[in-house]
Amino acid sequence: MKIAILPGDGIGPEITAQAVRVLNALGENFEMEQADVGGAGYAAHGHPLPPASLALAKGADAVLFGAVGDYKYDTLERALRPEQAILGLRRELGLFANLRPAILYPELAGASTLKPEVVSGLDILIIRELTGDIYFGKPRGVRECPDGPFKGEREGFDTMRYAESEIRRIAHVAFQAARKRGKRVTSVDKANVLETFQFWRDIVTEVHQDYADVELEHMYVDNAAMQLVRAPKKFDVIVTGNMFGDILSDCAAMLTGSIGMLPSASLDANNKGLYEPSHGSAPDIAGKGIANPLATILSAAMMLRYSLNMAAQADRIEAAVKQVLAQGLRTPDIYEAGTTKVGTAEMGDAVVNALR
Repeated sequence: MKIAILPGDGIGPEITAQAVRVLNALGENFEMEQADVGGAGYAAHGHPLPPASLALAKGADAVLFGAVGDYKYDTLERALRPEQAILGLRRELGLFANLRPAILYPELAGASTLKPEVVSGLDILIIRELTGDIYFGKPRGVRECPDGPFKGEREGFDTMRYAESEIRRIAHVAFQAARKRGKRVTSVDKANVLETFQFWRDIVTEVHQDYADVELEHMYVDNAAMQLVRAPKKFDVIVTGNMFGDILSDCAAMLTGSIGMLPSASLDANNKGLYEPSHGSAPDIAGKGIANPLATILSAAMMLRYSLNMAAQADRIEAAVKQVLAQGLRTPDIYEAGTTKVGTAEMGDAVVNALR
């Protein structure tokens, strides 16, 4: 089984290095090959997604991705900025379903910003449509405003759009995932304002007819954001569009104590996937050895489960992470009084030792 390792920028190389160590500690015969993406890809090859890196990702059985982005590239034209690497991979690999589990480990109940009685036992799954919506809709750009009270001024514009088949396939993913969990789906939209999301609501409702055993609830995105903070355990599976999913999944991440604990999987129609932590490249702490590698390590476990059909090995990694947390080891983002503060490599050491 071939795994493409794309560390990227900022803390990406540090955290993916620990995930690779954990994968190697399993004793399996993985073939792992590394390539540049993001700012590193631009610096070495003049493009955030060099052809060789894309070819590697396409030829692999799964992709383990770090993070991309660096302030020094913010002045580049948009097509050459580091973030185009992940957007390009999603598009070229057909990765339309982003799965982001938000689980609060009992040992981290005190690290959450919510009261323990509100958040203890949290286990929700956010499914974000990944290749449509305003992120990819065209036309887009900057132009002279053609009408309205600001006619003649410069304006920026983007287009929100979803095709019926895009909505249907992500709805099926959500209902099928719910069947393996609590059999409840909350579809999040803004149907009271946006035509795109009234269409979304209509199609999700149609797909639901194939899943009579699963409960469906529709919720406006502003209410969903409020409920995630007020009563997060009422949710089981949340399915939503690209932009709303981007925002809500980061909100849910903080319920778990830190976004450094949130893994993710981005899947195509055949469950080939790209796996990455939900956090960004954090260039302000890059090279300091303090980044939390657990989201990346847990992303590697998701990779084993969803793309490589190695559920038992995924269970081993997740159990090792629980054991390390039970031992009281914490990186700075989840540290609290009475625990032991460790760095990136030390946390990796601890997970490897727990596996062995």
